[in-house]
Amino acid sequence: MSRFLWICFAGALGTGARYLVGLWAGRALGTTFPYGTLIVNLAGCFLIAAVTHVALSTTLVSPTLRLTLTTGFIGGLTTYSSFNLETTRLLQERAWVGGVANFAGTVAGCFVAGLLGLAVARRLVGP
Repeated sequence: MSRFLWICFAGALGTGARYLVGLWAGRALGTTFPYGTLIVNLAGCFLIAAVTHVALSTTLVSPTLRLTLTTGFIGGLTTYSSFNLETTRLLQERAWVGGVANFAGTVAGCFVAGLLGLAVARRLVGP
């Protein structure tokens, strides 16, 4: 139960960090491009790869701390980081079809799902 609570707490911190980065980026860089989202996605991909590698290659990071940082904080910061790590792992394992399918399915599938969600919402409540 304590692992669950740590992950939830870290997720809240990651979500708060994402919000603050978005605010900062909007003020510092403008709002014509989603700079905040790009920044957290890039940072999340870097962090999840680094934390996972250190956690699985050494004894410096306990399993609970690894989950707290990756699933909790980084998961709250961005979900793209998990997609990146999983696709990278498939490609590292030479599971080419799986890696490409995960990449294409996620990018194209999420784009289509977003369009469908918008269409359904517009149908239900109007434009």
